[in-house]
Amino acid sequence: MTGLETKIVQGETIPSLGLGTFELTGPDGEAAIRTAIELGYRQIDTAIRYGNELEVGRAIRESGVPRRELFVTSKIWFNDLAPETVSCRVDEILERLGFDYVDLLLVHWPTRDVPLGETLAAFAEAKAKGKTRLIGVSNFTVALLDEALDVHKAELFCNQVEYHPFLSQQKLLDRMNRAGMLLNAYQPIARGKVFGSDLLNDLGRKYGKSAGQVTLRWLIQQDNVGAIPRSAKPENMKSNRDIFDFELSQHDMAAIHALARGERYSRFDWEPEWD
Repeated sequence: MTGLETKIVQGETIPSLGLGTFELTGPDGEAAIRTAIELGYRQIDTAIRYGNELEVGRAIRESGVPRRELFVTSKIWFNDLAPETVSCRVDEILERLGFDYVDLLLVHWPTRDVPLGETLAAFAEAKAKGKTRLIGVSNFTVALLDEALDVHKAELFCNQVEYHPFLSQQKLLDRMNRAGMLLNAYQPIARGKVFGSDLLNDLGRKYGKSAGQVTLRWLIQQDNVGAIPRSAKPENMKSNRDIFDFELSQHDMAAIHALARGERYSRFDWEPEWD
């Protein structure tokens, strides 16, 4: 099972490891994104809220890598999910990026201010018009996924959520696996807290890797799971990608799963009631 550089989900091939670009803004952010592409990253995650779609677009063009070889995601914030607003925001995203389409368009956070069915219909329309190849959500619970999939019959590719060894997402994973969806993990190394774990450091020594590399491998070794670690430092970008030449045993996978203790580091007033 070594390798796993890509995942095939719903017939689509996506790099299993991407670059999260939160706070990568301005000239330094653009340079960091371009460096990541030069180091082999082919999945780039951005959002309107990040304020860096201009930088992402320029970095991709200046990298010299053909657009078709990159998987680019952007997201629409929860206060912009009315259908007429979604249409405007999609066009603005593409203008800032300088692209004809994104590969994946996500609802950034759920809201109850706009009926979910209306939002999903607007996303489906953007897909039908070729402005995004795929649509999905982020920070959706099992109940919200049930509504989207069962009630509104949405064709969702991905749910992007916080996921790391200290936060189990098993209930969500079970639901998403039944739907054949990708779980893309943000904050996959738990804001660096994995480096303080005795178990993860012990496993790092066992495999000749760091605790962070073990954690990222644990994530991508799961079915239909990818990860988008954020880094501005080339050395960390390189380290994060150096996870395709070893394989965790099932015993070690289970030991990492057992670290879960309900620790969630992205907490906001607008968050849903988590599973």
